[in-house]
Amino acid sequence: MAMLYPTYGDIINEVNSTSGQEEPVISSRYSVVIAAAKRARQLVDGAPTEEDLIDDKPLTAAIDEIYTGQIRILPKENEE
Repeated sequence: MAMLYPTYGDIINEVNSTSGQEEPVISSRYSVVIAAAKRARQLVDGAPTEEDLIDDKPLTAAIDEIYTGQIRILPKENEE
């Protein structure tokens, strides 16, 4: 079985450390999966991105954007 990078733990730690919130924004792997799936759907539907998606699949691009902070995950009460 191949290891994937970044790991769920890496993503959770990075998002929570850069969120500026006292409470963690992400507390489970499920939150990462939901956020990545929502962003991947946006990319498939034509949402703009800073990255060139020619070589990346939408889900890979979404995970990269979340991990590098190009998009932010908001706490549930801030979602629209």
